[in-house]
Amino acid sequence: MSHLLWARILMATSLGFHIIFATFGVGVPLMIALSETAALWRKDQLYARLAQRWTRGFVVLLAAGVVSGTIVAVQLTLLWPRFMELVGQIISTPFLIEVFAFFLEAIFTAVYVYGGDRISHKGRLAAALLVTLGAGASAILITDVNAFMNTPAGFVPDGGRPMDVRPWEAVFNPSFPTMVFHVLVSAYMTVAFVLAAIAAKQLLGSPSATAAAYHRKAMMLCLGVAGIMTVLTVIAGDLAGKHLAAHQPIKLAAAEGLFHTQTHAPLVIAGWPDPVSSQVIGGIQLPGWLSWLATGRFSGKVQGLLDFPVDQWPPLFVHWIFDAMVAVGVWGLLVAGAAAVAAGRERKGKGEFPPWLLWPVVSCGPLSVIGIELGWVFDEIGRQPWTVTGLLRTADAVTPTPGVPWIAALFIALYAVLAWGTATVIRAYFRRHPVDFDDGGGGAPPRSVREGAWLP
Repeated sequence: MSHLLWARILMATSLGFHIIFATFGVGVPLMIALSETAALWRKDQLYARLAQRWTRGFVVLLAAGVVSGTIVAVQLTLLWPRFMELVGQIISTPFLIEVFAFFLEAIFTAVYVYGGDRISHKGRLAAALLVTLGAGASAILITDVNAFMNTPAGFVPDGGRPMDVRPWEAVFNPSFPTMVFHVLVSAYMTVAFVLAAIAAKQLLGSPSATAAAYHRKAMMLCLGVAGIMTVLTVIAGDLAGKHLAAHQPIKLAAAEGLFHTQTHAPLVIAGWPDPVSSQVIGGIQLPGWLSWLATGRFSGKVQGLLDFPVDQWPPLFVHWIFDAMVAVGVWGLLVAGAAAVAAGRERKGKGEFPPWLLWPVVSCGPLSVIGIELGWVFDEIGRQPWTVTGLLRTADAVTPTPGVPWIAALFIALYAVLAWGTATVIRAYFRRHPVDFDDGGGGAPPRSVREGAWLP
């Protein structure tokens, strides 16, 4: 394999690994804050215990995320020096501000964890909300750099060099609003589905009465958040489609395998784009729906790939990635909708939450994580061959230094160890601290339950 391909494999592996921790780092604080709110509002200590246990997992994931994020920062400098030089001249502002957002998150995580039973419940809730704010701000600022890579702004190119740099115009580039909205709501949706899946899986066993009540509250809270965020993710996807049509039409054309510019452009499901025949072979076409996604009108005109030079086409397999991402979102919407209907019927006394629905809820956990990965892959691969669209090609941004394959092997091995260690620590903690601390669970309840202390 070429030097460039090894560098891209290593960067893709690093980002794909880190994005899991980054997603949980953004979404879990929100769920903790909501469970603290429910405990305060409903005077229900099971919600408080829910916040405690989620915090334990969050602290481990946060530590692993700091490690993987640091590795990503180092690799950006090692593997892509020309990109970092360009970023330093134009769009360094979000990186600088992100340091303060991380400090906010880290400081109030410490306040929340170590001051838990020493401060009031309202104080804990305030700390949890500030952690959520810091985590969300970090995600916004890092996403902003990626948005700039898609639609660079705030400078005048002069022979490959940026001149007349306007940093705040670069920060608020055209992709910023839609990308940030999409990243945040999809992160919240993913974490809510994962936590709901964990609770549903526990309910499929034979939990004690206390454990069943705990997991049920966890599942219903998470499914409520997941349902809201799934709807918002669909809205974000619609906005993203219109944004792509206006600012990155070649990426939208590749996503749908659209070769010819046309009105009433069809949305194509499945199939494979064939550049020889300039059509998608074997796909299911929904006439006019791509035009509606791109313009809000079934008669709208959508640009095709043949309007652009072939050497600027993204790899056409992004069509499959896009379809898989959408399929995950549709499945999540269906499951969240079914759960909402079942919960509504239960509240009205028309039946219990159906046990068969627990398995679809469980499936949404891993699928939503896959959806996050697919979304990132689509965004990055769909921008190729550019690192910064129209300004810096990926082949020109890579380091000329040899030895990248050895570095890739070393870091991939490190990720495997980090993933194993993280999973081992989390599993060991929860096995030693079970939920079923009542008489049916065996043994005395932990100190937090006996004495009302926050820390278990």
